[in-house]
Amino acid sequence: MLNIISNYHWRQFEYFFELSEKDKSELDWVKDDTTLCFHYRGNVYSLDEFMRIDKRQFDNNDEFQNWDGYNSDSFFSGILIKINPEDNDYYQVATYIG
Repeated sequence: MLNIISNYHWRQFEYFFELSEKDKSELDWVKDDTTLCFHYRGNVYSLDEFMRIDKRQFDNNDEFQNWDGYNSDSFFSGILIKINPEDNDYYQVATYIG
């Protein structure tokens, strides 16, 4: 069973060019100033760090079914992201532990 922890608030993405110099140095591979980024639990992430979740590979009861992407930090845990289907400038983020 997967444990998903989130407050499910919609937050607005930041563009790379809006980040502080410290945050930009954390994402030193990003070359496009319009890359979507966000902060979560003291870290800065770029949207391109996330793998897309192919909803066809999960059955309807799978917890990943409601999310759009994931970034694993171990075999059993990581971060989930959901992009607002009505306004792509907003996202929800969660931690998952399996």
